[in-house]
Amino acid sequence: MEMLPPPSMNLCFVSEQTQQPHMKFSEWKFKLFKVRPLGKPLPEDSHLANSNKGEVAASLDKVTENQAEVSTLPAEVCSETDTELNKSIQTINKDTFPLSQKETENHQTNLQKLCRICGGSFKSDPYKRSYPVHGPVDDDTQALLRKKEKRATSWPDLLAKVFKIDVRGDIDTIHPTNFCHNCWNVIQRKFSNSPSEVFFPRKGTMEWHPHSSSCDVCGTSFHGIKRKKRSLNPQLSKKPRIVAGSTRKVRPVRNVKQVSNKAVMKRIASCNKIHLSTKILAVDYPVDFVKSVSCQVCEHILADPVETTCKHLFCRACILKCIKAMGSYCPACRYPCFPTDLVSPVKSFMNILNNLILRCPVKDCQEEVVLGKYAHHFSSHKEAEEKEGYAYINKGGRPRQHLLSLTRRAQKHRLRELKLQVKAFAEKEEGGDVKSVCLTLFLLALRARNEHRQADELEAIMQGKGSGLHPAVCLAIRVNTFLSCSQYHKMYRTVKAITGRQIFQPLHALRTAEKALLPGYHPFEWKPPLKNVSSNTDVGIIDGLSGIQHLVDDYPVDTIAKRFRYDVALVSALMDMEEDIIEGLKSQDFDDYLKGPFTVVIKESCDGMGDVSEKHGCGPAVPEKAVRFSFTLMSISVAHGDANVKIFEENKPNSELCCKPLCLMLADESDHETLTAILSPLVAEREAMKSSELILDMAGIPRMFKFIFRGTGYDEKLVREVEGLEASGSTYICTLCDTTRQEASQNLILHSITRSHAENLERYEVWRSNPYHETVDELRDRVKGVSAKPFIETVPSIDALHCDIGNAAEFYKIFQFEIGEVYKNPDASKEERKRWQSTLDKHLRKKMNLKPMIRMNGNFARKLMTMETVQAVCELIKCEERHEALRELMDLYLKMKPVWRSSCPMKECPELVCQYSFNSQRFAELLSTKFRYRYEGKITNYFHKTLAHVPEIIERDGSIGAWASEGNESGNKLFRRFRKMNARQSKCYEMEDVLKHHWLYTSKHLQKFMNAHNTLKNQGFTISPEESESNFMTLDDSLEITDSMEF
Repeated sequence: MEMLPPPSMNLCFVSEQTQQPHMKFSEWKFKLFKVRPLGKPLPEDSHLANSNKGEVAASLDKVTENQAEVSTLPAEVCSETDTELNKSIQTINKDTFPLSQKETENHQTNLQKLCRICGGSFKSDPYKRSYPVHGPVDDDTQALLRKKEKRATSWPDLLAKVFKIDVRGDIDTIHPTNFCHNCWNVIQRKFSNSPSEVFFPRKGTMEWHPHSSSCDVCGTSFHGIKRKKRSLNPQLSKKPRIVAGSTRKVRPVRNVKQVSNKAVMKRIASCNKIHLSTKILAVDYPVDFVKSVSCQVCEHILADPVETTCKHLFCRACILKCIKAMGSYCPACRYPCFPTDLVSPVKSFMNILNNLILRCPVKDCQEEVVLGKYAHHFSSHKEAEEKEGYAYINKGGRPRQHLLSLTRRAQKHRLRELKLQVKAFAEKEEGGDVKSVCLTLFLLALRARNEHRQADELEAIMQGKGSGLHPAVCLAIRVNTFLSCSQYHKMYRTVKAITGRQIFQPLHALRTAEKALLPGYHPFEWKPPLKNVSSNTDVGIIDGLSGIQHLVDDYPVDTIAKRFRYDVALVSALMDMEEDIIEGLKSQDFDDYLKGPFTVVIKESCDGMGDVSEKHGCGPAVPEKAVRFSFTLMSISVAHGDANVKIFEENKPNSELCCKPLCLMLADESDHETLTAILSPLVAEREAMKSSELILDMAGIPRMFKFIFRGTGYDEKLVREVEGLEASGSTYICTLCDTTRQEASQNLILHSITRSHAENLERYEVWRSNPYHETVDELRDRVKGVSAKPFIETVPSIDALHCDIGNAAEFYKIFQFEIGEVYKNPDASKEERKRWQSTLDKHLRKKMNLKPMIRMNGNFARKLMTMETVQAVCELIKCEERHEALRELMDLYLKMKPVWRSSCPMKECPELVCQYSFNSQRFAELLSTKFRYRYEGKITNYFHKTLAHVPEIIERDGSIGAWASEGNESGNKLFRRFRKMNARQSKCYEMEDVLKHHWLYTSKHLQKFMNAHNTLKNQGFTISPEESESNFMTLDDSLEITDSMEF
């Protein structure tokens, strides 16, 4: 029966009688050598190592690929390939057996002598210096990284950053564990101020493979006997054997004619001495890129390149010679081509070609030059060789100029020999640090000439203590003096031109410094992850309307809003306070590596502001009002036993320097829809953070933080807005209890806090669903004034600033009524009341220098509420009895005021805290007796809160003044100033600029730099104390330039 080869075997056709015996012989041979047919998979319990399995599989793939080529070969080639098949199968069979343990150990020993990065031997270094791949960085590198403000501390991070190599997954039997001093120098140059670009490695980083028979590391072969070359036309003693059912590796047969054609063309071109080889390329370009910039005839870098009609590139001389010798066709594709068809390539390709970086092949030069300037560079070598045999003689020509009067190019040319010698010395003795060698030479020259002042300055620069200001100091100066980028740049150039020194840092250095201070720079993690919040940590300023799905029927949101993501902003604020936290741990005798958990208490503030002029430009027509949401880090504590120990507490909680902006929007605070649309994402992030822990890497140690949010910095209007209560004119006058105005006027003192955010939500549901089917009045009485859904949780408290303003406004009214004697004549006309107010305003302006205000503010309230003001008002009142009543009322108020205004009343005024209940009761008696005409059946909201709720809040929170919104109110002024001075004149970008500058203004890191700078300036510190005034400026003079310049 005829046996045919399988259809997968594309072998040469031979007679059937020849095929069948060889198939049987193939089966017998596999049995003899105990090798399975390569078409079948190896069993899982094979003793082969994983690496060997991979090599066998790769060999099989090559065999399968090459089978297709065999069918196209002529019959005589089939006989040649058969021997190659046998040899390749024998090689595969030998590679499949496991290697001995001794070979593996020798391989590992050899690996320890090589560099992990470049593969170079440590023997090439005379000092045999090496560095562990997995260890911490050495002292020199650590100092450099600190100087450059880099956070990496271990070699794996640096190697990944510089060489793009991940060494964390290395295996000791495959990869070396050390790297050489050469690669160490590359890392140093990468992070130093070296202006030259670092090109390394020249031929790519080393790829390491498991040990095998053909291991490059060990350099051994299987037999150690060189294989004999096979003759081109062997005389076969047997017919070619073709084995069916087995696969054999077929070596691709090269077209001898094609090889000879290439060799002939290279011989025709004969341009080895005039064209440049691709081997002198300084950068390890990809192979395909090198082919694209090299001639297809001589394989050198293209010289005077031309392009054929078939889009192939050649050197002009090479292709002209080939066309003349071999005919008018393209040497690459045989397409017809004539000398008249040759054109120059496009200009963009020529630019790429001329910018190729070459390494000069001249001995002791090794300079890197672009191809466009290589001819000039090489001609300088020839000129130097010609001049070496001659001494310099100036025979009456142009006199030899001094070195400092030459151009930079001429200076380079004259000092070239010295530069090469210094470079050689630096590479031999100082690890290639040419800069340090030159600076030390200059330093020694200055000391030798007794110019010690300049030598001291140079030494300070070498030690990183240069005379210029730190970029963070410059950034602090720019932000605190409200300079825009263009104004700062003008000052920077002016100071540099006058002093001849770079005292201030350029703008790019400031931008680099501010990146680390803005949110989105530090990585962090939440455990468990925050619900409905992205896990990305590099999130900067985002649009306040992002994430809101706009439907066709929706009312358009006419606002511009910018904000930070809440958790990202908190992380940036904590990292800004890193030094304070570490110092707090040390001051409380805790270890500075304590991981926590730390409890962070946050004060939230929100306020609307009016009279915000609209800028020109594209964008929606926005209202001339703004809303600002901000937060303050009040305290940080850590659990110690059963108690919490505070390691940080804000000393000035009402300062604008610690009130960090979170969200800015051009909107009306009364626009409930816009307010909820923009603040709802913030509220969602805040709610998610309540039930999760932040894991933040601080001082190299991951630490855990928990957050407590307290919404206390709201005025009464905004509290009612966000908690869903009726407006301040409602019958239910208090945001802390359920009392009505009538009840509060009858019972001025005895009330307790009953309202809460959760209760307001429940009451809203009752208001919405009306489950008891009551009338409107009955339902309103049941829900106690809740008429909308609460969307921000606030703490039932009193805002001290607005309490002071509200009470001052009430006293202002009392002064007017006392002047008009309303206690006698309660039915006065409107004109009379206006006359009383005018009389009071004129008298206060005359006696107290108080200008009348359309709307009461904090400063006016502070000046108004004094005994001097009462004395001045009493001059307008005739009745002595009313004088006494007014004085007593003001005296009681001034005794009560410090209790709710001070940040820590138990420390600052403990006696007044104890007397508060008595004073408030007496104050209430006066209101209900002497001033009954004003408070019969009614009372103001803030008088009620002042008299009824202050002691309870003090007992609960310890303070009312510390939780006030004064910092946010002060931030409103900064908002206006940043918007005027530091923001771009565009609706789209102004909020972004204001938010960024305001955040930097509140940075404690920058404040410390600014305070240190001011301290040195006040002590008379100057940049060059010994320098004469005619040559150099002091630091004070340089800063005065900012005042004198007209921006």
